[in-house]
Amino acid sequence: MNSAATPLVPVRTRWTVVAMLMGFTFLGHFNRVGMSVVGNERLIKTEVLASGQVHAASSGTEQVGVFTKQQMGVVYSSFLLIYTICMLPGGWFIDRVGPAAALRWMALGFGVCGILTGLLGRAGLAPAALLSALIVLRGITGATSVPLHPGCARGVALWSSPATRTTANGLVTCGALIGVALSYPLFGLLIDRFQWQTACIISGGALFAFGLLWQVVAPTDGSGLATGDIEPLTLESAPALSPTPPRSGNLWTLLGNRSLLLLTASYAAVGYFQYLFFYWMQRYFDESLKLPEQESRAAAFTVTIAMAVGMGIGGFWSDWLCRRFGNRWGRRLSALVGMGLSAAFALIGINQTDPEAVVALFALALGALGLCEGIFWTASTEVGGRAGGFASAVLNTGGNAGGMLAPVVTPWLADKFGWGIAIGVACGICALGGSLWLGIDPSSGGDDA
Repeated sequence: MNSAATPLVPVRTRWTVVAMLMGFTFLGHFNRVGMSVVGNERLIKTEVLASGQVHAASSGTEQVGVFTKQQMGVVYSSFLLIYTICMLPGGWFIDRVGPAAALRWMALGFGVCGILTGLLGRAGLAPAALLSALIVLRGITGATSVPLHPGCARGVALWSSPATRTTANGLVTCGALIGVALSYPLFGLLIDRFQWQTACIISGGALFAFGLLWQVVAPTDGSGLATGDIEPLTLESAPALSPTPPRSGNLWTLLGNRSLLLLTASYAAVGYFQYLFFYWMQRYFDESLKLPEQESRAAAFTVTIAMAVGMGIGGFWSDWLCRRFGNRWGRRLSALVGMGLSAAFALIGINQTDPEAVVALFALALGALGLCEGIFWTASTEVGGRAGGFASAVLNTGGNAGGMLAPVVTPWLADKFGWGIAIGVACGICALGGSLWLGIDPSSGGDDA
């Protein structure tokens, strides 16, 4: 093996770095989904007067009940739209400056946007002006958050052992889901205690502070690799990856890679399914199951933390399958089983009337989906080679293209046909996405020379 392509990482710090990457995904998604908690619990109109007008309540300086579900869906989608548009340039940026620097700037920028969201809410704007300002600011927030997942995936590829990359990616994505899960009870608690504006300031400030901490402890050289006690990492079935930036022509070739295209389409299906639950699950519990606010928060937490557990377990499980059946079939089995069971459990769940049964089945659905999350990020960096950041950005573009539709399509389907149809459509998309793995070969990487 060419030593220039062999990452050298301090053995004693590999899992410390993975833990820090988990911190990024935790705080990033806590801030990201916190906006949907604000929308569901404070900003979406809920009370209709006898005259047919919607009551926009207020408590002190807190604005409550000022937007429709569709208007709030546009706010959510503005984040996803700009996030998706900026994703490919962001992947190029990660490969040029290294994941350490990219993640630092992500945390600082994302944190500032969270703080500004809270300050905007305290500005006393009329509902129309507040809506326009939130759409713009959430779009900017989407741009700043671009390096989060591709940067973490590229970091795992460079700083972790090839034999445990999927385990590391599973843990990193597990951090994201813990952040999502805790956003319902914890962000809700911050809203109850301090009002939604202050809750945004606190969560954004925490991410900004974490970015400053990363500045102190992160790998610091130009490639993003740490130095110190080092040990070459090699594994025949999982190639070591070079931190050297790719040639520009290689990026265009990579965009035509069949496995990367299928991988991206499959992840688009995952994105649609995930984002339906992330943005509208609590609303479903409120409207369809008629759960009180505190029980709705607890149910949303249970379902989402189940996916986090699935991601943590799924990384170990996928690495075991790869050792047993090889990379190609090990990852295919992980996707087929995980996405297939996810669709099945959710379909059964929407046909139940007992709230406890619905919550349990939805938890199993997202837990099963979590089993295969890590393989997407591991496969994308291996297909990408030197352009691992760019390949992960392509993957995430697909995931968010699918996810971008969910916040807008879901309320439309729910209003027109009912929540059963809205969730059933997502189940079909998820199952179809899993079947695409039959055509994916993770070893069909780009030029790494």
